[in-house]
Amino acid sequence: MRLAFMGTPDFAVPALRALHQAGHEIVAVYSQPPRPAGRGKKLRPSPVQIAAEELGIPVRTPLSLRRNTEEHAHFRDLKLDAAVVAAYGLILPVEMLDAPRRGCLNIHASLLPRWRGAAPIQAAILAGDSESGVTIMQMDAGLDTGAMLLRDHVALTPHTTATTLHDDLAAMGGRLIVEALRQPAHPGTPQPETGVTYVQRLSREDGRIDWTAPATTIDRQIRALTPWPGTFTMLGGTVIKVGAAEIAPGHTQAPPGTVVDGRLLVACGAGTLLRITRLQRPGRGMMAADDFLRGQPMASDTRLGMELPDA
Repeated sequence: MRLAFMGTPDFAVPALRALHQAGHEIVAVYSQPPRPAGRGKKLRPSPVQIAAEELGIPVRTPLSLRRNTEEHAHFRDLKLDAAVVAAYGLILPVEMLDAPRRGCLNIHASLLPRWRGAAPIQAAILAGDSESGVTIMQMDAGLDTGAMLLRDHVALTPHTTATTLHDDLAAMGGRLIVEALRQPAHPGTPQPETGVTYVQRLSREDGRIDWTAPATTIDRQIRALTPWPGTFTMLGGTVIKVGAAEIAPGHTQAPPGTVVDGRLLVACGAGTLLRITRLQRPGRGMMAADDFLRGQPMASDTRLGMELPDA
């Protein structure tokens, strides 16, 4: 089948490789332009662009598509059977949605209609959902509102992290999109009107730990937002990133945010307890709690704050 592939981050790479391995003719890959990265701020191509170039597929990186009539015409002239979209990051105008013979198919990392929007993987963990999955959707002009072609699910456990769920769903997306294109064209199943939820783009502020929340809530926050945008707390005037923690048994009367032993057991809301197991001080890498404490002991009764440092 003659395809274009449109994606940007690591999540989309397994689908691109799966389509290529399945023998589809991928005539163009669209990805967001290279961005400055690293200490030198050198332009770095996206993971999808890197993978496409390794496969010898031409890559296009327009800054915008909405009023880009030249790009609309180029896309139309590709004479595509279908376009596959996976975390591309740009909104496709109707002119492009309607150009391929079978339209544009989206690999969305949730069980639609739950968690439409930009961060479905993190949202499912934050909410304490029992499952997540991938939906292959026929794209329309709405935000993740198109008809569903295929779905599969995976159970979420108390140990699921954004990283493990990302990898599971990325591999699932590659398998499902190959299967969807193998099937005869059909209109799909309309999404139900009940159970619709949306998630907005995440920001650094979403990672600030509120120690008055129960330990279960904070644990989900850490698992959902590591490595990006990351969770953090304050130690005096210093930002401390928290990379992993575990819910601890027992109960405390200490105020939330209080370190109640010498091994980073922290009081949370409703008297619950959470032990920080990985954390990071400024200018250093993420490290195990024992290694952190060797360089910076933290006595019991230390208070971890919620305030941000002065700009």
